[in-house]
Amino acid sequence: MTRAVRTILILLAAGVLAIAVLLVVGLREIVADPIVRTTYVALPGWPARTPPLTVALVSDIHIGNRAMDAARLDRIVGAINAHRPDLVLLAGDFVIGHDAASGAGAAEQLVAPLSRLRAPRGRYAVLGNHDHWTGAARVVRALQAAGITILSNRNIRVGPLTLVGIDDAYSGHNDVARAFAGSAPGPRIALTHAPDVVAWLSPGDAPLLLAGHTHCGQVALPDGRGVTELGLLSARPLYNPRYRCGRIDDPGRTVIVTAGVGGGSAPIRLNAPPDWWLITVGGPLNRPRP
Repeated sequence: MTRAVRTILILLAAGVLAIAVLLVVGLREIVADPIVRTTYVALPGWPARTPPLTVALVSDIHIGNRAMDAARLDRIVGAINAHRPDLVLLAGDFVIGHDAASGAGAAEQLVAPLSRLRAPRGRYAVLGNHDHWTGAARVVRALQAAGITILSNRNIRVGPLTLVGIDDAYSGHNDVARAFAGSAPGPRIALTHAPDVVAWLSPGDAPLLLAGHTHCGQVALPDGRGVTELGLLSARPLYNPRYRCGRIDDPGRTVIVTAGVGGGSAPIRLNAPPDWWLITVGGPLNRPRP
């Protein structure tokens, strides 16, 4: 065996070992306990002497594959309840699958765990692209059976807040004008699945937009870019890279994008651990001191 051949074999073996290690890490990361991320957002028009509210943002449950079953979802619900949020907002993609056949039976697994969510100000949801692809009616029935209110292009008053639910932009179901129609003045939070809906919003529509969809790249490079942004796995961009992950402060608007608690079609995560957010909203005077 020549030195050149030996070198090639060593490099191949090292490459196979590296891939194996990444797979093991990725398979473990996707079923890890989600990180709880916290932040404070001051909303214009917050009524004086009104205490702040805590909002749990949860997205991309994707029940139906190795990354999420009813038992794991039940543990996540328990962790959310332990933080005692005032509101729970669910930003879509409750199921896995790309068509009615591949999503069959998934939605029904949501009912028991999600029915145990506790929030005195209510539990509200919008749908995501996978929910529409696999059969929105089934997902809607499951959420309603769990006692969750669905905000599909409509708004509702909750205490000092107006919640505006914008249906999924990625699958073409968003109707921003309808979602905001008749909304009351005062502090607003917009809830949607794909964060790119921000392109349809006007200044002043909603100072806080909450979303999911991106999985924070799911398989991400050290700089945070998802591999899909390299054009390797998807011909259609999944999201505007600016709104890939975390808290983004734009002029006049804060956007928060959660990595989600489940996984996509490929049940693996790398450098993009699952998470959900606990967001405190209130007025400038309620802001916690550093």
